[in-house]
Amino acid sequence: MSVFKLNLFNNKVYKLMDVFLGKVVSMNWGMKNRLNRIINPKTGHCVMLAVDHGFFQGPTTGLRNLGKTINPLIPYADALMITRGGIRNWIPPEMDKPIILRMSGGTSILKELSNEIITTTVEDAIRINASAITCSIFVGAEFEQQSIANLSHLVNEGQKYGIPVLAVTAVGKEMARDARFLGLASRIAVEIGAQIVKTYFCDDFEKVVEACGNTPVVIAGGKKIDEKDALQMAKNARDKGAVGVDMGRNIFQSDNPIGMIKAVRAIIHDGMAVEDAFKIYKE
Repeated sequence: MSVFKLNLFNNKVYKLMDVFLGKVVSMNWGMKNRLNRIINPKTGHCVMLAVDHGFFQGPTTGLRNLGKTINPLIPYADALMITRGGIRNWIPPEMDKPIILRMSGGTSILKELSNEIITTTVEDAIRINASAITCSIFVGAEFEQQSIANLSHLVNEGQKYGIPVLAVTAVGKEMARDARFLGLASRIAVEIGAQIVKTYFCDDFEKVVEACGNTPVVIAGGKKIDEKDALQMAKNARDKGAVGVDMGRNIFQSDNPIGMIKAVRAIIHDGMAVEDAFKIYKE
């Protein structure tokens, strides 16, 4: 091998060894830049605000008038997870937070949720100026293969344009949301190529994080629970390796949504104790 070819080979190897925040490897500049917008490079953490529930729940509590509820919360979020219809109907274009665009859907809460299709093109995501795109995988559910194929399609499209993919992991109705099955779903998402994994908090959560290797993990907020319990869940997840949360109902269905997102932010970015963060929520 000539010296020129050897140097060219070495340069390629060095590029593949590049690491973003110690978590994300082998990405082009555009993808790194978009991830830097979502995951704060100063803290290595993020607070995503999930408001995409309408694609299967319709006008759920707190989102009947999405703009009225969500626009006051946006200044305290690092990113907004939403559908294209949600953006175009309720979010002003002056909004400068990164968008994580929901790309899948096709079923409602009245039917089998795993029977999803890709509903949105990557070209439309680019028109919206999305910083990331997302879909769900349903491991162990009736349409498991279809949902994983959806993720594979988004990863391939995202690679073309330097757009990261967040995989939302779900498991079959008969499967426990424990480290074994959430680790299974999360690892599959990583192996398919997702750049961020969203999953549920559980006992032995550090095993789920470990299963994801260098891929950042955020937790879902899930159904509305007591505010202090939600803050404790966020703290526990951060302590066990999550880079942040993608929380919705536990913020916008709270009796003090602004106080709640401020409290979550203090825990995720500053590592604040739950008791102190709860005081922020109460203010």
